[in-house]
This record gives sequence, C-alpha cells and structure tokens, in this order.
Amino acid sequence: MDLQTLSNLFATTFSPDPNVRKAGELQIRKIGNEEGMINALLQIIAADTIDVATRQACAVWVKNRVHTNYTIEASSSAGEPRRPDRQPVAPSDRSALRSSVLRLIATAPSRAITLQLANTFKIIVGHDYPEKWSGLVNDIKALLTSGDIREVHAGCVASLELVRAFRFRQKPDIMQKIVGEVFPSLVTIATNMLQTASSQPQNQEIPMMLHLILKTYKTSIIINLSPQQQAPDSLVPWGQLLFAVVNLQVPKEAVPEDEEDKERSEWWKAKKWAYAILGRLFHRFGNPSQLPSPMQKEYGDFAQHFVTVFAPEILNMYLRQVELYVSGQSWLSKKCQYHIFTFFTECVKPKSTWTLLKPHFETLVSSFAFPHLMFTPSKKNLWENDPVDYVRVSVDEYESFATPVSAATTFLFSLAGNRTKTTFMPILGFVNNILRNPTSPPHQRFGALNMTAALGPWIMKHPSVKGDMEEFCMRFVYPELVGREGWMKAIACEVIGTLTKSGMEWKNGENLNKTFHGVARALDDPEFPVRVQAALALTEMILIHETVRNQVAPQVGKVVQDLLKLSDDTDLDILNRSMEVMVEQFQSELLPVAAQLIQRLCESYLRLAKESTAENIIDSSTAASSSTEDLEAMMADTDDDKTYAAMGVAKTIWTVVSSVDNSPEILAQVQEIIIPIVLFTLESKLLDLFDNMYELVDTLTFKLRAISPNMWPVFEATYKLFKSDAVDFLDEMLPSLDNFISYGTDVFRARSDYRQMVVDIYTTSINNAQLGENDKINGCKLAESLLLNLRGSIVDQALQLMIFTALSYLDKAETTPLKLALLEVLVNSVLYNPSASLHIIESSQSGAARAFFDRWFAAINNSERRLPRVHDKKLSVLALCALLEMDPAQIPESLREGWPGIVGGVLRLFKDLPKAVAERKALEDALAEEDEDDELEDEKLLNLTGDDEDVWDEDSAYLEMLAKEGARLREKSEKLEAGEDIDSDSDDEEIEEELGYISPLDNVNPYSSFKQALTAFQMRNGPGYQAATTALDVEQQTLLMEVMRLADQPAEGTPAS
Repeated sequence: MDLQTLSNLFATTFSPDPNVRKAGELQIRKIGNEEGMINALLQIIAADTIDVATRQACAVWVKNRVHTNYTIEASSSAGEPRRPDRQPVAPSDRSALRSSVLRLIATAPSRAITLQLANTFKIIVGHDYPEKWSGLVNDIKALLTSGDIREVHAGCVASLELVRAFRFRQKPDIMQKIVGEVFPSLVTIATNMLQTASSQPQNQEIPMMLHLILKTYKTSIIINLSPQQQAPDSLVPWGQLLFAVVNLQVPKEAVPEDEEDKERSEWWKAKKWAYAILGRLFHRFGNPSQLPSPMQKEYGDFAQHFVTVFAPEILNMYLRQVELYVSGQSWLSKKCQYHIFTFFTECVKPKSTWTLLKPHFETLVSSFAFPHLMFTPSKKNLWENDPVDYVRVSVDEYESFATPVSAATTFLFSLAGNRTKTTFMPILGFVNNILRNPTSPPHQRFGALNMTAALGPWIMKHPSVKGDMEEFCMRFVYPELVGREGWMKAIACEVIGTLTKSGMEWKNGENLNKTFHGVARALDDPEFPVRVQAALALTEMILIHETVRNQVAPQVGKVVQDLLKLSDDTDLDILNRSMEVMVEQFQSELLPVAAQLIQRLCESYLRLAKESTAENIIDSSTAASSSTEDLEAMMADTDDDKTYAAMGVAKTIWTVVSSVDNSPEILAQVQEIIIPIVLFTLESKLLDLFDNMYELVDTLTFKLRAISPNMWPVFEATYKLFKSDAVDFLDEMLPSLDNFISYGTDVFRARSDYRQMVVDIYTTSINNAQLGENDKINGCKLAESLLLNLRGSIVDQALQLMIFTALSYLDKAETTPLKLALLEVLVNSVLYNPSASLHIIESSQSGAARAFFDRWFAAINNSERRLPRVHDKKLSVLALCALLEMDPAQIPESLREGWPGIVGGVLRLFKDLPKAVAERKALEDALAEEDEDDELEDEKLLNLTGDDEDVWDEDSAYLEMLAKEGARLREKSEKLEAGEDIDSDSDDEEIEEELGYISPLDNVNPYSSFKQALTAFQMRNGPGYQAATTALDVEQQTLLMEVMRLADQPAEGTPAS
C-alpha cells in the first residue's frame, strides 16, 4: 500500500461517520502486522505535506503497536499459536524505529505527537539499550549540543525517557553510564538557559526545558545516587542550578494571573522539581542519622558531607522563601509549599539540622503551618458549594496526601512526637492564646481547634496536659458544639472524637452527658459535614463510655439509618467503621433487623459497584491516544471513591454476618441476600472487590457448614474467572473453594464436572508459568482438600494426573514450602489409595517409588524442620498407617526391602508430635493476646527528654527493615543471575502453623489409628511385622509402648490436636 493510500486510510479513523471510521479501523487491523507497516507510518509522520491530525493518528498507532508487541521476539515460543494482535515487530521495522524516532521527536509538529513518539522511544529503549542500540547515548549527546533549539529540546525529551526506562532498575550499571555521559550536557544547558531567563521572560521554551531537565535528574535518583552524582564536580553545578531555580523570582508577565493556571505553568513546574530533588537528596541519601545501615557503605560519606555543607544552606534558603511568602513579597505554589514542609519535617530528627531549625519552629508553626489549618477561603468555598468534597478533603486522610495541609500537619506531628519537651507546650500555648482571646476571629478559632484535633493523640499521652482536657472541652469546645456556625460545630465534633479515641476521661458525668447530647443533636444538623463529624464522634463515645452506649441502644435503629444515608450521600469509606461499631456494640438490638440491614447495605454496595464499573470504562480512543505520562496522570486523577466505598460497605456486610453467626436461620436468610452481589462482582470482573467478596463467601459457607443451591453458581463463576481474567487470584479464592469441597461433598460426589474443575485449577496452578510459588502451594492445598474430603473411589480417574503433576514439578521447586506442598500431594494420594498411588508413581519412571520414599523419609527424619506443622506430621502418620494395612502382594517390588522401616518412621513422627502440638497451642495463645493488645499498636509516642540528640523512631526502624530486606533480595537476585547456588532451606522463611486451617484429619486420633494399622500389619504381613519390631532400639521400643498406651486413652487425652 502506497503512502498516500495509507495516509487516507488513517484519516478515516477520526471521521465523523462511524461506519467509515469502523471500516478504516478494520482495514488497519487487517494489515497492521505486515512488515514495513511501521516504516511507512514513520514516513507519514515525518511528512509536512500531510495534515497534523493524520500524522497524530499514525503516531498513536505506532505507539500502541510498539507498546503491545515490541518485547515479543520472533524466535520466542516458536510454533505456539499467537493472538492476531500479539505478533512480533519485524526486524526491518525495529531498525526503522531506532533510526527515525529521535529525528521525528525533534521535528514533531505538535506536543501531542511528541508525547506519542516519546513514549514509543521509552519502550524501545527499555528493550534494546544498550545491547541493540549501543550508539544511543551519542545520538542524544549530539542533539543536546546542537545549535537548533528543537533538537536540544528533543535531546531533553530523549534524556528523560531514557532515564524513565531504567528508573526502577536495582543494578546501577546502566544509569551510571547515562548519568556520566548525558548529565554534564543537561546541567550546562539548564544553567545557560536560567541565565538568559530574565531577559526573555515570555520565552516558554526556557522553563519547559528546565522542567524536563530537572525531572530527568529527579527520576534518576529514585533508587540510587550514582558515584558521579555524589562527586563534587557534579554535585556543585547541579546544586548551584537547584538553588538558583528555587531562589528565582518568576516575573509576573511570565506566568498567568489565575492561581490554578499559575500552579500548572512551566516555571512553577520547574521550581517544584527543584524542591523535590533537594528533598529527595536529603531524605534518601544525605541524612546520616536516618540512613539505613545497608546504605551506609555506599552513601555514608556523601550523607555526612551533604548534612554538613548542603542541608544548612537549603534550610536557610527555605526559611527565606517562607519569610517572603508569609510577608506577601512572593508567591509559592502548593507543591512547593508541600516540599518545604517535608524538608522541615526531615530536619526535626537529625541533631545537626534540628539545632538550626529549633530557633524558628514557633514562627514556622504560627505563621506558616497554622494558616493552612484555619478555615480558609478555599475551605469555605467547598463548605458552601460542595459539602461532600469538603468532607472528603478534611476527613479522609488519603484524599489530602501531598498537599500543604497534610505536610503542615505532618510537620506538627514530628515536632510533637520527636521534640516534645522543646516544642509541645509552646504549640499548645499558641492554641490556648487564640482560644482565650475574645477578639480571635472564627476562622482562627477553627484553626486552633483543628490543631488540637490533629495533636489529640499526643495531647492525651502528655502527663502535664491530659488531665486538663475535660475543662478545655467544656470551656472552648462545647460552646462551639452548641453554637450556630456549622463549620465550628464540625470541628468541635472532630476534637471530641479524637480526644475520646485517644483516651480522654470525664471526671464529671454531667459534662459527659451534656457533650453526648450536643453530639447527638449534631447528628440531625442541616449541614452535611456536621452530621458526618457527629457520627464519627458518637462512634468513639459509644466505644469508650457505657453510659453513652446505654442511651444510644434504644435509638440504634435510627442511628444506623442515619449512617446508611450519610454513606450513600458521601460514597466514601470513612463511615464504615462507625457502622461496624454499631453492629458490634448493639448485636442483640440489631439482630431482628439484620436481614433488612443487609438488604440495605447490599443495595448500597450494588450501586457503588455499578458506578465503579462505569468510572473504570475509559474510552478506548482516549486511552489509545494518550501517552504513558498522560495515562499515569489520568489514573492519578481517577475518582476511586466508589471502589473504596464499595470495599467499606462489603466489610460492613461482613461485620453484620459475623454478628449473627449464632442464629443459623437468620444467617441463611442473609446469605440469599448477599449471593447476588457476589455474582454481580465476579461476573462484572471487578477485580479490586474480589477479596471482599471471597471473604464473604468464605465466612457464609464456613459458618453455615453447608453450601446452598444458590451458592453453586459462585463456584462455577470462580472457576471461569480463574481460567480467564483472575488466574492470579487463587490466594483469595482458596478458602471459599476449600469450603465448597468440605461442605458440599455430596454435590462433588455427584458432579464429575465439579471435580474436574478443581483438578484443573490444581494442575493449572502448577503448570502456568505466570503463577508464582505461593499460587502453586495454594493449588496443592486444593488438591489435598479434594483427596481428604472425597475418600473412596470418586477421584480415582484423576489420581494419575494429580500425581504426575506433583512429580513433574517436585525437582523444579525452589522453596521449602513448595517442596513440602508438592510432597504432601503425593502423601495425600497414598492416604487416599495406597496401592494405586504407589503403582502410578512407579509407572512415571523406573525407581520413582523408591525415590519418593527416600524423599519422604528424609523429611520424616528431620520432621521438626521439614514437616514442622501438626497437620504435616498427622498426615504422614496416617498415610504410613494406610501403607501398613496394605496387602503384601500389592507392595511394589522396589519397596519391599525397606517396608519394615515404616514403623520406625511412624515412631519418629510420634516423638516430634507433642512438641509441635505444644508450639501450636503457644501460637494460639499468643494470637489471642495480640488481639487483646491491638488497640495499643497505634499509640503516639512522646520524646520527653530534653536533649537535642539524633532521634531514631518507629519510622526510622521501619526504613531500616525495608533497606535490609531489599539488600537481602538484591543479593539473592544477583547470585541467581550469576548462576550461583543458593541454599533455599536456609534462605526460606520458616513454615508456620496455619491456625485457621481446618482439615478432615483434625478429628482423627493418630495413636489409635496406628495401633489399628500395626495390628493389621501383624496379621497380614507377619514376617514384615517381625522385622519391623526387632529392628527397633530401646528408645523406639519404649516410645512404641507409650504410643500404645495413648491409643487406649480418650481422644482428648492425647497430644494429637
């Protein structure tokens, strides 16, 4: 097809006539995989004689083709069928892309085409550099040193995309080469441009390229800081550039007047990246007191140099920027303010920077942080015009991430928690001064109460302050609660809720009663945010105060209805905890209306799920024509409230289900109401909600110990999903699938197709290369459930497939847990049908049965490590008992010589079993204690020492842990890449008891089972019995007598479960 015809064809893709458009798209799809197609489109994109819209359509198609297929090699998976849209890009087209893409970026007629080509370039680079595109860096350097501004701009774009392609690569090799070759040119270009900015204030090319260059640097230091970047000949010029950008006073004529447009302007984007780089350098690499130990060797010297030389200068510069902003002499974007607050927060814990920040903290709190906490004009606008959004940004902590408000609050938290003795009382004194001053305007009183709410957890831990908070509430909070101003009522409710949750005690019952009635009245307030805050405060009061619970109990039905309406109006998940508390605290009162409550909750869930489905359908043409950067922005801006709210409602439904488990009739009624929402979620493939739905299915089927007829479609839908879109959701599906087998045994006996589905899930989990070892372990657990629950001849026809599947992967398994899971599929097969299983194993390969026994007995002889759980030991005991009961004629020839050793193996397991049972019991007790102490986990700690030394807190310890784990995984990965052997047994995490796992073997007494098997062994195989018993040493004979004694005791008297 010639270029003109091809160009005309792509022009039809944006035709207003849908028939023409559809025909064009079908024709393009038909010829899209032909060799030379990409080369031809690159020529069209380069042709100035063709209209821009057609060239953009071609660029979009090329980007999509490269994105989908560039990583597919023609030589890979040879002979296997491929989907029509998953064909490899021809070598000639790959060559054309590499030779043309940079030139096309430089000559692109529009930003939209540049974005498409840049994204195409990044994908190619990620696959081909450096092996197949060794001259790329030189090509980029040639662009950067060109005298043509468009080529320089293309070099900046290419530098950014090159860095982005490798920004998450742990090994620093490629990034170091890029930094060493390209970054000197970038810093020179940026410095020169900045020097000419004052004489060319209207030139938007300057801030745009500064933006690209600074973003490139920031992207390069996500994981590592290269030795070149640590060296003075790089750090100094880049540091000077960053300082110059931060200090630059942007000319008014260079940016729009409107604040939102100004935020989005290229100059302020460039400044934002400068602040971000300085913050990243300090936070990750330049703060020695907080630097994790695995990073000390690589960055210790740099950190010491940075905190000594650079950090003080950055701090002084930021203090000056804040001074200019507070005094009205300059403007700061919200993102820049956020980065400044974040840097100040980082300066609190290290001794060296805290010493410099300490004299300024009161001024920063009062003049920079406090204004963000006041009732600002933007808050007022939201309150009046979008109260739901007001609730969203003021209550939901995840909504206000990366804003000046959140960063200012975090700064206060750091001061209060890390430098308590120095900062806490001055901050509270500032709050009290505002509240005591009768001339303080309402928006400032709001800010003071907002600050009190934020610091509530620390206030209630401070020994000198917590006892005064009842008086504080009655003097400053209660009057606002019963006042006329809605937003003051809302913040009053928030203060009461926070202080109550943090442990405030009321010495005066009348004060508590007055406050409760004030909150209860606020629940009916005409202002929506007041009702939400009242509901949250009431929740905390119900949890803590019995007198409040008693007063709410008669009206709990109304309170629940109010909560449901508020949840429906907000579509946020912030009220779900309140609903759960009502259900947990008032179970008896709500039991009669549980079905109606579930019905209402399911209606809310279904509405949210449907709206979430609609939100997630992005117009394919829009998605296709967007760059990765645009799509990332779109995803960041996507309103996920519906999904999160649906998750919250599902959790509330689960809480209600858990509260009615003592009433099987109501539970069965509730189940029938819930099943339709489960089916809708699964059939609509709402993957984000699968976890919640399978938790409901698991709970319902487990508590009822039965599978209702209407529940079986859920099983069928689960199988279909596993075989299509949800193959990696086996972990979420497993408990429900196990329940279907355990409590639907009769149906499985009657339905061979259901049995085949379970076997298929098991074999797929083992054989599918997409699935990890945890999925394979889950598949093995499912196979075990089938074998244990369907004892008899029901799955004999599938036994060979199950055994062969386990044998095929046993030697490939790398981790101890997977090796054990596969071994136990074989052990379960032996327990299920000993004779058939042994002959199937032997038929797979000569000597396979003997090899299986050697592997099994190696585990038995080291059962504390290799069969560590109670279930592991019981399973092997009972399988060995099944072998002892076999007819001697059925024993494979290769195993007869060692057959008497089975008795010794059983005794070894019995020797270790009591210890395993005791350890399981200790775990159960420890778990119960943890549940009791859960509420203590979120306690806020105070640093009441007066010294100014370095602070090492929980956050520091968490980063230390992450760094150590990251270093361990990198070391393991590097050894694997180098072909070194890794001792998987020493590297694996220990196999712990699964306390929630319920097995058909739980009620089996292994001692009596062994006694019965030994008797059968003696009767059926006298010589074998004689050989087995005479081979026992004194210790084993003593143990055998003890086992026989325990076998005669009642089951509860034996250490077997």
